[in-house]
Amino acid sequence: MRTLRNINTVKDAHWVGNGFPVSTMFSYHQGAEAFSPFLLLDYAGPVEFGPAQIPRGVGTHPHRGFETVTIVYQGALEHRDSTGQGGVIRTGDVQWMTAGSGILHQEFHSEDFAKTGGTLEMVQLWVNLPADHKMMAPGYQSITSGHIPRGAFPSMASSFRVIAGEYRGVKGPARTVTPMLVMDLELQPGERVTLPIHQDWNLMATVLTGTVQVNDHYLGRDATIATFNNDGDHIVLEANTPARVLITAGEPIDEPVVGHGPFVMNTQEQISTAFRDLESGSFGELPEQ
Repeated sequence: MRTLRNINTVKDAHWVGNGFPVSTMFSYHQGAEAFSPFLLLDYAGPVEFGPAQIPRGVGTHPHRGFETVTIVYQGALEHRDSTGQGGVIRTGDVQWMTAGSGILHQEFHSEDFAKTGGTLEMVQLWVNLPADHKMMAPGYQSITSGHIPRGAFPSMASSFRVIAGEYRGVKGPARTVTPMLVMDLELQPGERVTLPIHQDWNLMATVLTGTVQVNDHYLGRDATIATFNNDGDHIVLEANTPARVLITAGEPIDEPVVGHGPFVMNTQEQISTAFRDLESGSFGELPEQ
């Protein structure tokens, strides 16, 4: 069994734009090597919004050098970007956006969600790109809930969805540049699951909602992140209440990580170049609505 490196319940939230009060579960600023190939995990939710005439969200902003993965558990978001892609991400859907060489995009509550109000619960995960892919062409994977396969644990009511990678023969639909596993678990009270994970992969288990015992000794509840040492081939989770857990595990990218705001590259000079390219207009522009 892997030993626990750290377990932390995140109680502080900050606003991203005017539509997303998020708790940062982990960030590469805390030590990139421990989380690689992932850079950041923001969790928003569950948050109640009242009706609004103008959708709340985040206006046009750039990214370069990594991918953003948005998982919506409740509510609905609308996305537009400078590649001409866009659409509405609803409950259970995933948007996997590759910023690569540079992209501009917007994220707002969808028009119908803004009009009615309701509960928003979502995750945004940043996934690093290796040096030889940081300037790849921007791309967009729209993965609807119906295309995300679900699996079951033997003789249990608990289940899992695989978004990227493969687990127990269930393969996720997302295309990734480096090997990884991104899956969420729906755990039922009193059920104990053993999760085998590659020993040399970095592993984080984030308890989004509910109360979960980790490795038989540590208790995680709403908005708790558990990180593990690379000294074993499995972890054990047991739910005390109905719980949702996000598993992020992957092969580390053994390269320097230099980030500034919306850009994550390998050197400070590359960050400076990204700002110059943004100012010159090479990131393109969003199509008119």
